[in-house]
Amino acid sequence: MLTKQRQELILKLLEEKGSITVTEAKDMLGASESTVRRDIVALDAEGRLVKVFGGAVALDGERTVTTYEYTVAQRFELNREEKRRIAKYAASLIEPDDFVYLDAGTTTAHLLDYVEKNGAAFVTNAVAHAQRLAARGIRVFLIGGELKASTEAIIGNQAMRTIQSYHFTKGFFGTNAVTKKSGCTTPDANEATVKQTAMEQCRECYVLCDHTKFDLVSSVTFAPFYGTNFITDRRVGGYEECGNIRVAGEEHPAHDGEAVEGKPRSGEADGEAGKKPYSRGTGVDGAGTREP
Repeated sequence: MLTKQRQELILKLLEEKGSITVTEAKDMLGASESTVRRDIVALDAEGRLVKVFGGAVALDGERTVTTYEYTVAQRFELNREEKRRIAKYAASLIEPDDFVYLDAGTTTAHLLDYVEKNGAAFVTNAVAHAQRLAARGIRVFLIGGELKASTEAIIGNQAMRTIQSYHFTKGFFGTNAVTKKSGCTTPDANEATVKQTAMEQCRECYVLCDHTKFDLVSSVTFAPFYGTNFITDRRVGGYEECGNIRVAGEEHPAHDGEAVEGKPRSGEADGEAGKKPYSRGTGVDGAGTREP
């Protein structure tokens, strides 16, 4: 394949996806990683895309590209009150005997302040989350794998294999950035893969993000915007009409079964509802979910 043809395909992929990793482009184009990296560097120099760590993102004058990753301690203090409002509302969605996946992150960490001891069990890839839940006598499973120092998240193939054996009623996830085109993005490909794997195992997924994360894009997409449920602290310009965004503190009369963009209502025929037919109260050692 000629260089120009390959580069045009990279741009086409970016137009469709918003962001792409070097590995994804390599597999789709049948080229080597070094070739793809050179193409991305050349296209970035021409001003036709934005090169980020591990890949590239599409040009968009309304978006800010962010690849910097704060430590957990730094992020914990950012928009603290907004995160607490989001976390309190998210915790109210946890029902007795739910089997919950809790992603690593500072907003999900605030959620722990509001979790009630109601029979719900948790699986998490965050050591600190597991310690706090266990200290309160709440049942928690910590997945195994490689510990990433900056985010204190467990990642890697072992983590994904463990997650794939579970079936969650609900999952709560963090994100670094959100746009309609690129969806939910994060700087690290390994963390993105773990998030994506866990979301696939959840009956209901919620991405917790304060208003400052909208219209930003990071290196790797782990979930599309449409079909994903968001909980935030206020309405954001350009997203007011999106039915898949809930604002903490506003009236939300239907927690289960309300239709959101990309997802039909629950209670429809299996295969149409977008939710797996789980029943609560069984699963790993009696906790979690089971298909009937």
